[in-house]
Amino acid sequence: MIEPDFVRNFAIIAHVDHGKSTLSDRFLEITKTIAKDKLGEQFLDMNAISKKRGITIKLAPVRMVYHASDGKEYILNLIDTPGHVDFSYEVSRTLAACEGAVLLVDATQGIQAQTVAHFFEARKQNLVMIPVINKIDLPNAQTELVVKELISVFGFKEEEIIFISAKTGENVQVLLERIVTKLPPPVNEIEKPLRALVFDAVYDEYRGVVTYIRMFGGSIKVGDQIKLFQGGTTTTVTEVGTFSPFLQPAKGLVAGEIGYVITGIKDIRQGRVGDTIINSNFKLQLSFGQKNEYAQDEKGNNVFPLQGYVTPKPMVFFGMYPKDASDFVHLRESLGKLMLNDTSLTYTEEYSAYLGSGFRVGFLGLLHAEIVKERLAQEFGLELLLTMPNVLYEKFSDGTMKEPYMLLTVYIPNEYVGNVMTVCQKRKGSLVDMQYHDTYATLSYELPYSMFIRGLSAELKTVSSGYASIDYELTEYKQADLVNVDVKINDNTIDVLSELAYRDEGLYVARQKAEKLKESLPRQQFRQIIQAVVNGNIVAREEIPPYRKDVLAKMSGGDRTRKDKLLEAQKKGKKRMVSSAKIHLPQEALFSMMENK
Repeated sequence: MIEPDFVRNFAIIAHVDHGKSTLSDRFLEITKTIAKDKLGEQFLDMNAISKKRGITIKLAPVRMVYHASDGKEYILNLIDTPGHVDFSYEVSRTLAACEGAVLLVDATQGIQAQTVAHFFEARKQNLVMIPVINKIDLPNAQTELVVKELISVFGFKEEEIIFISAKTGENVQVLLERIVTKLPPPVNEIEKPLRALVFDAVYDEYRGVVTYIRMFGGSIKVGDQIKLFQGGTTTTVTEVGTFSPFLQPAKGLVAGEIGYVITGIKDIRQGRVGDTIINSNFKLQLSFGQKNEYAQDEKGNNVFPLQGYVTPKPMVFFGMYPKDASDFVHLRESLGKLMLNDTSLTYTEEYSAYLGSGFRVGFLGLLHAEIVKERLAQEFGLELLLTMPNVLYEKFSDGTMKEPYMLLTVYIPNEYVGNVMTVCQKRKGSLVDMQYHDTYATLSYELPYSMFIRGLSAELKTVSSGYASIDYELTEYKQADLVNVDVKINDNTIDVLSELAYRDEGLYVARQKAEKLKESLPRQQFRQIIQAVVNGNIVAREEIPPYRKDVLAKMSGGDRTRKDKLLEAQKKGKKRMVSSAKIHLPQEALFSMMENK
């Protein structure tokens, strides 16, 4: 049995592209977990899209055996965290599985917004943190400046900071020693009832759901009957093990360990991230609100769920249509397969008069949507069209609506503070907090989430010469004064271009749509009348004249009445075409209209 005193469970928290995947590789190399000749770059980052984008979407957990300088052998369980804000819930559950964290900062970029966000999440969960400055070998490293930032922003002492190069391996051994000496071991609760936190889950085509767990109490082994506290599912354990980083079967797991459990569960939604695994002999007890508060066995012993469980809720919705209509069934099957590994993905069928059959798909955020679209292209060969993104509004019977708000954190050099404040205020933001740290400032704004999905991030990057880094968290729903903006062509409403806009911006949005569509649509044999409509009232009109055939070209003579008859016949023909011709929207025109504002 493993002694908890010789176990260290930790995560690496960092902003995107600060080197955590490379540092993980050095850990594997130094601990001889993976032979150096078999260790590819970003070895734990198994996702091809992650490597292409240079960000971590999901990193494999790994168990390493480290022989420390004190002559003792330690088990180091590393669980890396996604670096992007779309996956903040996964970050919180990962940190909940740890006692400590390595706070990694790039020496060339310094502290960024997500560094700040992850630091406060780790502190909220009382994790012990080790500050580390990476990439000290680069010629543009600003190590002294970053040291000042770590001291002023987070309150670290200079002697606590470790300086490394994950790429060359410089001082990585020193960091491993610090992990052993500074991070606390897990609390020894082996004798208590089973409690395990689900911090991740994947779907295996042959074995079903593989649940990644952190053991907090008791033990678990093959043949045990277990229950998922929030899901209420009871099942039998068919395999348990650890990560090497590949799945390595073991006899069992005890409190303090990190590993995996395979059961008879075939639906990943029954093993959601954040759920608590308990013994099946404990019966769930309901409160007056019919929510499980604790579980109790036949002897009256109580088990409480681990804190922090929520069901991931999609907040951004796109219409998703196959470019080839015959791919509709293939798209439906492909989305179903992706859902096996992604519990936050949702979809329902919808129909557009102009794009045909498709789906309304819900995502955690814009990056999540891009990743899913890339996976559908790479893994299933699908070419897709995504409509304009929309947020999840709350609609009431009296016609009023509420929209989600977010707390936006912007980390920015001092000289760009004015520019950033101008952008945020223009986007209906309210300043919540502003702090200066030497050369950088941290601004916090409360503003509608719809602003974020309509190009706020790109605009902040533009006005700050690319230096702004941002993080956000959704806060609450607030009343919104919204109007419907529709687009018509020859009295035909273009459903995929309809959207909700703020009342004070509705007229501007409508006119912009009409002008943009006029530029995008090709001329036809008939006149095209574009109308922008706000709450049923036409507020903007554009017209694209038709191609006109010269019906008089072959007339060498004749009186005026004959010419007038030909022209009148042409005019009537054009009028019939307007009423009967099918409106054709080229994909290029749709793409131009669906770009984020």
